[in-house]
Amino acid sequence: MGVGGNFWELLKPYARSEGFDFLRNKRVAVDLSYWIVAHETALKSHHVRKPHLRLTFFRTINLFSKFGAFPVFVVDGTPSPLKSEARVARFFRSSGIELTSLPVPEGGLSAERNSAFTKCVQECVELVELLGMPVLKAKGEAEALCAQLNCEGHVDACITVDSDAFLFGAKCIVKCFRPNSKEPFESYNMSDIEAGLGLKRKHLIALALLVGNDHDMNGVRGIGLDTALQFVRAFSEDDILNRLHEIGKGNTSQVPISIKSGDYMDTDENSPNKKQPHCSFCGHPGSKRDHTKFSCEYCLTNDEEGCLRKPEGFKCDCFSCDMTRKHKEQKRLEIWHTKVCNKIANEPDFPKDEIIDMYLHKNNGYFSEKDGPCMCWEKPNIEMLIDFLNFHQNWDPSYVRRLIFPVMSTIFLRDITTTTAEDLLFGQYEFDSLERVKTRYGYQFYVVKWKRAFNNVAYRIPSNVPDTPQQGTRELDETEDLLDDCDVPEVLMDEGSSFLLTDENMDLVAAAFPKEVKRFWHEQELKELKRRKSPSSRSDKNENSASPSSKRLQLNITEFFPSTKVKDQSKADDSSKEIGDSQDSGASKGKRKESSSNLSKSVRRRLLFD
Repeated sequence: MGVGGNFWELLKPYARSEGFDFLRNKRVAVDLSYWIVAHETALKSHHVRKPHLRLTFFRTINLFSKFGAFPVFVVDGTPSPLKSEARVARFFRSSGIELTSLPVPEGGLSAERNSAFTKCVQECVELVELLGMPVLKAKGEAEALCAQLNCEGHVDACITVDSDAFLFGAKCIVKCFRPNSKEPFESYNMSDIEAGLGLKRKHLIALALLVGNDHDMNGVRGIGLDTALQFVRAFSEDDILNRLHEIGKGNTSQVPISIKSGDYMDTDENSPNKKQPHCSFCGHPGSKRDHTKFSCEYCLTNDEEGCLRKPEGFKCDCFSCDMTRKHKEQKRLEIWHTKVCNKIANEPDFPKDEIIDMYLHKNNGYFSEKDGPCMCWEKPNIEMLIDFLNFHQNWDPSYVRRLIFPVMSTIFLRDITTTTAEDLLFGQYEFDSLERVKTRYGYQFYVVKWKRAFNNVAYRIPSNVPDTPQQGTRELDETEDLLDDCDVPEVLMDEGSSFLLTDENMDLVAAAFPKEVKRFWHEQELKELKRRKSPSSRSDKNENSASPSSKRLQLNITEFFPSTKVKDQSKADDSSKEIGDSQDSGASKGKRKESSSNLSKSVRRRLLFD
C-alpha cells in the first residue's frame, strides 16, 4: 500500500516509460514480498502449482539474462507493532466491520506474518539462492532496506509497489512492467517529483501522516490528499515536521510565511479598505460625470467620445482593486489554514513520533555502514536447482536445463570479458558463430549458435524436450507479463551436429567475441553486395522501375475498369493480327475469353456486358 489517498495517481504524471535497456548492468533491489503477493491471487485462478515459485523463477531468469540487471532480493524482517495493528484494522475494514476501537488479545498483537506466507517466502529465498542471487534480510520493512540501498548508492533502483519507499529515502522506483512493449518499465524518480510537485522527503512524510499510511491507516479525519498537498507545500522541508508537532500540541496559529501578508500589507496610503471610487459606466477609477466629458486613462478613445461601457463580468486592474483582491485571497487562505490546523489539533496523539523515526531511520539492515551489504552474484547450483524444481514443480530435469541456459550463457559472456581462461558453457557447449540479428519488442539481439564440444557427456540438453513443463496443471499464458515469458533456447541440427540458439545482448557479445562480430558484419556486407550485383535483382529492379505508378497509385473503381478494358482490347487486336483475318468471329471470341481468363470475375463481367 504505502501512502494512502491514491498517492500513486498523484505521481502518475511524473512516471517515465523506460526502454528495454533501462536496467542493463544496473543493480536492482527487489522487494520479494511484492512479487509473491502481487500475483498470488491472479495465478490461483489458472491452477498453477506454487505460483510464487514459478513467478520468482521466470522473473529472476529474465531480469538477469534478458534485461541484463543484477537483482538483489530483500525480505521482510519483524514488522513494527503499529503495522500489525494497521493490518488487523485493514482486515476488519475489508470485511465491512466498523469498529470504534481495535480489539487486542490478551497476549497482544502478533507481529509475525502468517505461517503460509512465511513458508512461501522461505521457498522463494531458497530458489533465488540456488540461482546464485544475493538475498538480504531487513530488520523491519523490506522496502525500507531497498530504499536505504538506493539512497546510499549500493543499488540503482528499487522494484516495489509500496509508495512509502520514497519516504524511506528511495531515489528511483520501478513500479510495474508493460507486457510486449518497447518501453516495458514504468519508473518514478524523486528528482521529477521534487521538480513537479515541489515535495521533498520530509514533505512526503508529513503527507503520509495526514492522509494515512501502512502504520496509521486513518491519518487525520477530514483531510484528503488535495488538502494535505496544499498544506505541506506552504512550509519548507526543514520546518514542516516541527510545525506539525506545534499544531498537534494545540498551537493553531502556525501560519506559514507564504500565507502571511507580504508586499501588499495594509498602509495608510494604500489600504484595501479605502478603495477609490470607480465609474459605474466604464468601471475604472474616477467619477461618471468626468468620464462622460473626457475618457479616462484606461479607456483608449478620443477625448470627445468619452469612456467605453464596461462588459459583463468586468474586473478592474487598477492598483486599488488588485490590492483588495489580494487581501481577500489572503484572508481566505488564513481561514482555510486555521480550519486545517484545528482538524490536526483535534486528532489525538498526532503526529506519532514512532512513525517519523521509522521513516527517517538509516539502519534497516544487518550490516555496518563501514562494511556495507554483502552482494555477490554466483553461478547457479544446477544439480540442486534441478532437484528443487523437480520436487516442488514436477519439472523434468532436461526442461530445467533448457530454462537455465540463458542465465549460464549470460554469465559465460560476462566472464569472457574479464578473464582469459577458456571454459565451456554448461561444461559442454562452446561459441560457434552468430546466426543472425533478431528484433524483438523493437530491440535487436544476436542469435548465437552454441556447438556441443563433446558427444559423450554426463548429461546433455536434448532437442525433443517440450517448451512447457510436464505436469498435470494448466500453465499460464506467457504473454501476460514480459518478465514471465519463458524464453527457451532453440535447437538446431546442421550437418550431423547439434546447436543451441540463444538471444544475447549485442554489446555483451561484441565485448566477448569482437573478432567474430567483425567477421559476421563483414559477411553481411558481402552478401548485400552480391545481392545487389546479381542479375535477378537487376531485372527485378528494372521491372519495378518500369511501372512505378502501379505501386504508388491506386485507381478508383471508375478508372480501373476502363483502363483494364482498353488494355484487354489492345491485347486482343495484337493477337488477331498475328493469327490473321481468316479466323471467324467465334474463334476471336474464344481467344478473347482465353486472354481474359487471368482477370477477376467482376472485371470479366464488365468486359463482357459493356
